[in-house]
Amino acid sequence: MTMDKPKKDMTVFLLYLFSFLLLWEWLRPLKELTDTGHLSVFLAFVFISLMMSYFGMPVIPSGLIKMIFILYSVQFMYYEGTFFSAGWFGELVREVQANAGFVLGTEWDALTNVFRTILFFILLWLMSYLIQYWLINRKQIFVFFFMTMIYITVLDTFTPYEADAAIVRTVISGFAVMGILAYYRIVDKELVKKNLDSAKKWMVPLVVMIALSVGIGFTAPKADPIWPDPVPFITSYNEDSGSSTVKKVGYGTDDSALGGPFIGDDRVVFEAEADGRHYWRIETKDIYTGKGWVVEPGTEMPISFYPQQDVPLQPFEAGVKTEQRTSKVIPKIGYPHIVYPLGAKQVDAPAANRVIEFSLDPITEKILSVTDGTAGSIGPYSVTFDNPVYMMEKLKAAGSNRFPPADYPSSEFIAKYTRVPDELPARVKELAMDITKDEESWLDKAKAIEKYFRSNEFVYDQARVAVPEADQDYVDQFLFETQRGYCDNFSTSMVVMMRTIGIPSRWVKGYTEGEYKDTLEDGRRVYEVTNNNAHSWVEVYFPGVGWLPFEPTQGFTNNVQFEYEKKDTQTQTDQDTEEDTTPEAPKKPETPEEQAKSSQSKISFSDGLKKAGTFMKTNMKKIILTLLVFALFSAILYKLRAKWMPGFYILLYKYKKDDKYLENAYMALLKQLERYGLKRDKGQTLRDYAIYVDQFFSSKEMRRLTATYEEYLYHGNAKEGIWEDAKQQWETMIKKASA
Repeated sequence: MTMDKPKKDMTVFLLYLFSFLLLWEWLRPLKELTDTGHLSVFLAFVFISLMMSYFGMPVIPSGLIKMIFILYSVQFMYYEGTFFSAGWFGELVREVQANAGFVLGTEWDALTNVFRTILFFILLWLMSYLIQYWLINRKQIFVFFFMTMIYITVLDTFTPYEADAAIVRTVISGFAVMGILAYYRIVDKELVKKNLDSAKKWMVPLVVMIALSVGIGFTAPKADPIWPDPVPFITSYNEDSGSSTVKKVGYGTDDSALGGPFIGDDRVVFEAEADGRHYWRIETKDIYTGKGWVVEPGTEMPISFYPQQDVPLQPFEAGVKTEQRTSKVIPKIGYPHIVYPLGAKQVDAPAANRVIEFSLDPITEKILSVTDGTAGSIGPYSVTFDNPVYMMEKLKAAGSNRFPPADYPSSEFIAKYTRVPDELPARVKELAMDITKDEESWLDKAKAIEKYFRSNEFVYDQARVAVPEADQDYVDQFLFETQRGYCDNFSTSMVVMMRTIGIPSRWVKGYTEGEYKDTLEDGRRVYEVTNNNAHSWVEVYFPGVGWLPFEPTQGFTNNVQFEYEKKDTQTQTDQDTEEDTTPEAPKKPETPEEQAKSSQSKISFSDGLKKAGTFMKTNMKKIILTLLVFALFSAILYKLRAKWMPGFYILLYKYKKDDKYLENAYMALLKQLERYGLKRDKGQTLRDYAIYVDQFFSSKEMRRLTATYEEYLYHGNAKEGIWEDAKQQWETMIKKASA
């Protein structure tokens, strides 16, 4: 029984339209979670591909049009000149040849953006063809619909992507397509006539059902979740999770022995109301021991100050452009320390008949709140701070012998912030010098080292993190052996590498900006900061400018604003001028969705390909062995299917009582007989074939079963329970057909 291809009417057009919307849901998150641009071009390619399929365009002309579209898009995105110039095409051919070598060598991180774009077009081409195949040939799209639902729900759970509307759109499109395809399957079986009336009788209830389902889903009350958030458990789960060496994430005071795994903790530390995102500092430590960070004791006395007095910190030199902002902190855990952004100017807290003062440690820059003479937590407080706008000209001048001698820090300052252990392996400095050998300024050297951690096979991991041996250096182990760790590994390694080449640097710890929760009436955003947001990063000193944050940790970005002094040059981030990973901080995001993008969850094509390449290289033998075993097992199952398929069919249909299963069971019997070797000739009637089968087995069951099947199929007045009566004959025949 064959299925005819549906005619190109409005219903088929709706099939293609809803399928296009389903595929669109795969592309929507890319704009938020990755660095992929020109999504409209990719959407246009998918739409054109589906429309050419809808109108039945031959394969060769449609393929040529798609190839021209891809080439034109690549030229438009990456090359200069016009499409008809020959120069760019030669460059494209050479680039494809070079990237083909990278693919064969599994060097995924070396693939260029041009080649990735071509691969993405090919993927969309394949998906468009598969959708057409599922729609027209198979008339089934449940698998694609189900995969789409899994895709968007996983993104909604593990990334900042908000998939509420996406789930609704997917449900509408998916049920519409499945409903239309079900109608065509029924039509193909000739149970209804192909006319407008039968289509209306099917489509109207379908529309009503979808509308009611979506409406009830929107309006019905929602119960609170009964299961805890699975993300912290999943991300922290590892084979050593039961070990006593596993720590819990969060702020701690002892950093003398870094390394080892930790588990997540989603306890809320504080909430913040702010104009934009920024990191929250707690303290900095300046002595690296080879195992971790310590503070030289008793060198300077704490400095006291009161609310609304200036904080005795000067992170920026005079003349640095700043923008004054204020953020409010609402503590949820009673820590005695204050969290504050870089550039804190004043801390204000309501006294409420108490004497509140603050104590600053000038070495660690940690601020404690002191109430009535005792250090302890306080209620909500506001931090006024100067948000810096760094001038690129001044930063570029630092370290290139172009800044004034008066700007250069003292020898004591340089010695303090370039100190490394005498036992530090020499190859750490050699690596730092090799990375920065072509750079002149301190800024370019710092960017080169920061970029090194993103351009090589470093992996962010909270679980499988090594602890250095007694005779092993923490940074050396991470750089040359494991290349796997979390923020402490990345930040400590960058600080030590910067110090080995004479650039003052320090290690800072605190919290990331947290998770966006709400927008207040005055436009300020509310963020929730948990123990999972505990973080460490790097600050580098530039003469004449001050301290500048850097973020070497994989998957994290730090908000830093840059500006050019030239009047004719538009303000831009360093990321726009060179391949930097430190993006410009938006002053006031226009929508809450933009603020909801968590920087540590941001994904890029290069990061994904890099991790995939690392996994492939380290587990290639296991992957190949697993695939071979799976292929061998599948081949054996397929070869012996004539033996086990009858048992499967018996289990499938034996306990079915509805008469509609007679047809499916009979078709399964015909397939099994063919596998047994009793092939039905072309044009042979079912009755003649049944006689042939009964003669072979010396039986009468096949003829009786066939008569029952024909009665059910062609006579509408067949008695009820016909499948129950025929089930014994069917089971007898399918057992005989077991090889």
